[in-house]
Amino acid sequence: MQLTPEQYKEKMQRRKAIQEERLAEKNTEKGLIVVNTGDGKGKTTAALGIVLRSLGHGYKVAIVQFIKGAWEPAEQKIFSAWGEQIEFHAMGEGFTWETQDRERDIEKAREAWQKALNFIENPEYRTILLDEINIALKLNYLDPREVIAGLARKPADSHVILTGRGAPPEIIEVADLVTEMKLIKHPFREQGVKAQAGIEF
Repeated sequence: MQLTPEQYKEKMQRRKAIQEERLAEKNTEKGLIVVNTGDGKGKTTAALGIVLRSLGHGYKVAIVQFIKGAWEPAEQKIFSAWGEQIEFHAMGEGFTWETQDRERDIEKAREAWQKALNFIENPEYRTILLDEINIALKLNYLDPREVIAGLARKPADSHVILTGRGAPPEIIEVADLVTEMKLIKHPFREQGVKAQAGIEF
C-alpha cells in the first residue's frame, strides 16, 4: 500500500524518535577488535576503508600484512602519500603454495606478529590492520592464545582489525565486531577471469 506524503512523514518522524532514543542510550566509546573473515571477497578492502577513515581523522595507522608481501601492493603505493601518519609493512612472502616452505612461513608470520605487537602496544597508533593474520592463525603459524594476550595489551581507545578467512573461534569470541564475507559468485570461478589490477590487487 502506497503511503500518502503525510503518512510517510509521520512514519519517518516516529522512526527518527526511536533512533534518537536508541542513540541516547549508547554513549560508550571504546577501541574495537574487528574481525573480517569468510570465504567471500572484500575482507581487506573493507578494512582499508576503516584505515582511510582513520587517516581522514588525522589518526596514526599501521598496516602489517602477514601473507602478502611477495609483490608490491598498490595500496602501499597510495598510502605513502600520508607520510609518517601511516606505517605499512608487507612481511609475508606470498601464498603458502608459492613459498612451499612451512618453517620459513612460520618464521615470517612470527616476525610480522612481533612487528604488529609493537604497534598494538603503542598509544600513538589509533588503528592497526593485521591483514591476513587469520590465515596465519588457521595454518597454526601463530597461537591464538598469544594473539589474544597481545590484543589485551592495546590502549583502550585503539582499534585492531584482523582479516583473512578461517578466523579461529577464540578470536571471534574476543572480537567486538565480526563480519563474515559470504561468497555467492566470483568471476575467477564462474568465468575464468584472472585477478585484475584495481580489483584484486
